[in-house]
Amino acid sequence: MSDARALRVLVVNDSRTQRAALCAALRAADGVTVVAEASSGAEAVRAVGPARPDVVLMDVVMPHFDGYAATRAIMAHAPVPIVLVSSVVDPRDVSVAMEALRSGALAILEALPSPLAPDFVARRDALVRTLRAMARVSVSALVPRASRALTPALPRPAIDRATPGPAVVGIAASTGGPGALVTVLRGAPVRCAPVLLVQHIAAGFSEGFAQWLASATGRPVDLAVHGRAALEGHVYIAPGDRHLGIAADGTLELSDAPPEGLFRPSATWMLRSLARSFGDRARAAVLTGMGSDGAAGALALRQAGGRVFAQDEATSVVYGMPGETVALGAAHAVLPLDQIAAHLF
Repeated sequence: MSDARALRVLVVNDSRTQRAALCAALRAADGVTVVAEASSGAEAVRAVGPARPDVVLMDVVMPHFDGYAATRAIMAHAPVPIVLVSSVVDPRDVSVAMEALRSGALAILEALPSPLAPDFVARRDALVRTLRAMARVSVSALVPRASRALTPALPRPAIDRATPGPAVVGIAASTGGPGALVTVLRGAPVRCAPVLLVQHIAAGFSEGFAQWLASATGRPVDLAVHGRAALEGHVYIAPGDRHLGIAADGTLELSDAPPEGLFRPSATWMLRSLARSFGDRARAAVLTGMGSDGAAGALALRQAGGRVFAQDEATSVVYGMPGETVALGAAHAVLPLDQIAAHLF
């Protein structure tokens, strides 16, 4: 989206009254155009192509085909930035936020207050700022599948059970990552190498995400503590706004080093740490996500002798991060989501 033209928004809400109020609020803001309205999730899926919005503002609770389902359908067939909004569910609830991210949405926000509320204009302007920011997220990764060639699949390696398992595993994910992570971690053996995980997530959600992921997978998922030994079978997530890595002695490292590619924690920072500390004893997977974070780190790991696997396009919500990893020549294999765990651990 260019600053030279108005922000194009598709508004989705099954309530005619709420939809009209939301459209009126957006149209009153500078530089915003509501290009289309949809009264259901199914209608939203049909409207995305003809409307060509920069961003979709989607209600969560709708009958028959809710905002989560509509988001998954749009991201599978014609990816575009989607922001969920609701006056019914609480976006500060971890399970709600995780379901939003799992569906492929970039954010979930509270609905606007009444136009008579004293903070209405400030809340509306904050919403517009969020929509503008989300509309700029990795636009190159949002090209509809039908208009781009599928990346040729690399040969799928046979699973060599005679080769010792890795000493450490790194996993990188962004948009669509929560659901993909559940699939991969459920497929890991109980006794496996420690896992370092970078999932791009909103500030303040790291602890809640760790709790949600532990509940969804049945595995111990911890916020990393600097200097603490990484334990077999455990998954480690960086606390908010710190890079996560591992030292050669197997202790966890946290860093306040500058962001890489706008991200802290950065998947590339984490994978480079694996390359430095463990080399050919490390393995990594780059899963669904917008942008290219993790690709350069995956290449460093491959060059150090580690093994790297990328999620394939057919099973990715957005084939940005894994696609960039493949394009850089960093992946040993491109695999469907349900086959990654067997090769990774």
